[in-house]
Amino acid sequence: MPEPYPIHLSVIIPAYNEEQRLPATLAEVGSYLAGRPYRSELIVVDDGSSDRTAAVAADPARGSPGVRLLQHPDRSNRGKGAAVRLGMRDALGRFRLFMDADNSTAIDQVESCWPWLEEGFEIVIGSRNVEGARLPARQPWYKEGAGRLGNLVIRAMAVPGIADTQAGFKIFSARSAEAIFPRVTLDRWGFDFEALAIARVHGFRIKEVPITWVNSPATKVGWRSYFQVLREVWMVRQKLRRGLYR
Repeated sequence: MPEPYPIHLSVIIPAYNEEQRLPATLAEVGSYLAGRPYRSELIVVDDGSSDRTAAVAADPARGSPGVRLLQHPDRSNRGKGAAVRLGMRDALGRFRLFMDADNSTAIDQVESCWPWLEEGFEIVIGSRNVEGARLPARQPWYKEGAGRLGNLVIRAMAVPGIADTQAGFKIFSARSAEAIFPRVTLDRWGFDFEALAIARVHGFRIKEVPITWVNSPATKVGWRSYFQVLREVWMVRQKLRRGLYR
């Protein structure tokens, strides 16, 4: 009987106007994957960039050979959630990891995920708020404070017990990804906790693991994003109450 997932690991990188940072990230991820004993694929989802992100991803001389480029049919900017959803839908791997284009969490940290996946967890998420996490380059204090406040609200309303829902380093089994992402409705920052809330509804086990996370000074997360997340967590809460994720 043929293997249902011919690729072991799919790495999905959503990218919006990442012409400058993407080449180094692709080179590092590509080099890491080339040294693994399993089959893998590297997918860049261009989220309607206005710069040369798509061209960089498609050019092996600028990044990593063998990158698969995905774009929305209308080439619009729809948000990180929409980009990750597209990548998860097209991925072929038995396990599907999404990570950030700024390489804030390096690809080699996936090694800490494998023991938990082998133990039966179907979702393993990187966390900046559990014991063992390292943040050598931190956000400004006011952004860290806003993030902590947001996490408290998210835990209370959508995903109790999870210390950090928003770190951009999460790996899903194919089975969980195929159940969760068609049900994700949020296109922007709130998709992380919506996906985890849906996972809980469908009985998938989630494990948080500590990561090393390096804040990028060129982050695209601004104050408007924090307020948007609060609005979106309320939307997820209402959908949970109404049973819409089943």
